[in-house]
Order: sequence, then structure tokens, then C-alpha cells
Amino acid sequence: MLIQSLQRECVLELKLAIREPAFIIPTLLFPFMFYVFFGLLFGQSDSQSNNQVATYLMLTYAVFGIMGPSLFGFGANIAMERDKGWLAIKQVSPVSALQLMFAKLSSALFFAFIIILGLFSLGVLFGGVSLSFFTFVNLLFILLLGVLPFCALGMAVGFWVNGSAAIAIINLIYLPMAFLSGLWLPITMLPQWVQTLAQALPPYHLSQLCLNVIEQGLAQANWIHILALVISTAIFLAIAMLGYKRTNTK
Repeated sequence: MLIQSLQRECVLELKLAIREPAFIIPTLLFPFMFYVFFGLLFGQSDSQSNNQVATYLMLTYAVFGIMGPSLFGFGANIAMERDKGWLAIKQVSPVSALQLMFAKLSSALFFAFIIILGLFSLGVLFGGVSLSFFTFVNLLFILLLGVLPFCALGMAVGFWVNGSAAIAIINLIYLPMAFLSGLWLPITMLPQWVQTLAQALPPYHLSQLCLNVIEQGLAQANWIHILALVISTAIFLAIAMLGYKRTNTK
């Protein structure tokens, strides 16, 4: 019975996301569009150099790509569900809060999986990306786990702001954070103060974990990036829980 209820919630979350074109279109298209323009169309003169650029940007845009469904799927959806009273109905239904969050996580993972496979396919077919199957699987695993801090951040926003403000606030977080983390341009091309600031941002640490796999990272130890991601996830979850308790006391 519990598994069937969880399955229904997962399917419902997926349908709700697919039926929302304002969410699904930019979430899926932007990472592909940016990667084609900046990862595949530039640097065509030197084949080896172009392949390295295509591989590097394939991973940084994959991080950018998985941020979208994680932030919007949790942040915007939770905020709108709170405004409409849907979340209150869920709270008094047999569906537990844990099941609801798992359903949202499954939706974020589904879209993240599509984005990652799409970018990997573009890189291999048109960018000359050449990595072993084991490396691709390793990167896929890291990226899918990497949705967790962004889901937690989205949840924190969703429980603290209303639906009309959530999308705007998430966009103010999403795009600047991606740029400042070196996802659109290599971090070494950005000013020194940006490189310093990036050390505090989850996308930077997730991208460096991926880049270390292909030996294009900044040679920082993986444990530093993992610890930073764990700490940021814990902080975002704590903020989300405070917002959740605040909502229930109103």
C-alpha cells in the first residue's frame, strides 16, 4: 500500500511538471542551447583543443542543467502549493511529508537524467568527446547525487516565500550562481574575486568534482568539494525546516 501510494505521488509530480510549459521548456532547452553555442560551435580550428573545451563545458553545463529542475521543482512548486492550499490538504491526507518530498525528488532526478544524457550525447556525437563507459557512469552518478543540495535550496525558498515571488527569487539565485561558479565560462577566466566567491557556492564544488574525474579540475581534493556540498545541503535543509514549522504555526 505504501509503495503504491508513493508511486502515485511520483507519477503525479511528473505529470504536473510536464503540464507546466513555463517550467519544462526552459529547464530542458537552456542547457542544450548554451552547450551547442558555447561548447560545440566555438574553437573549431584546433580539433584537440576543441574536444577538451567540449568535454569541459559538457560537464559544467550538465551541472547548470540539473540545477533547474531541482530548484524550480522544489522551490516554485512548493510555494505555489502552499498558496493554493494544496500542501495543507496533503498534510492531513495519508500521504506523509517524506513521501511528498521523495516524489518531488524523483521528478527532479528524472529531468536531470534526461538533461545529462542529452548533453553527453551531444558531446559524443558533435563535440568529439571521448570518455570510457565507466567514466560516463561515474559522472552520471555524481551529477544525479548533485541534485540534492539544489533540491534543498529550492525547498528552503519554497517554504519561505509565496508562489508569485518564488520564481523570481529562484531565477535571481539560479542564473547568477551558475555564472559565478564558473559554469558558463571556465572559472580561471573570471576575476580573482569571483574565483574566491565561487568557493562558497555549491555549483562550483559539484562541477569541480566532475572535472576532477577527467583531470580538468583545479586539483583541489575531492573531500573538500564533498564536504562543502554536504554542509550546504544541511544548511539549506535547516532553513527549509524552519520555514516548514513557520508555515504550520500560522
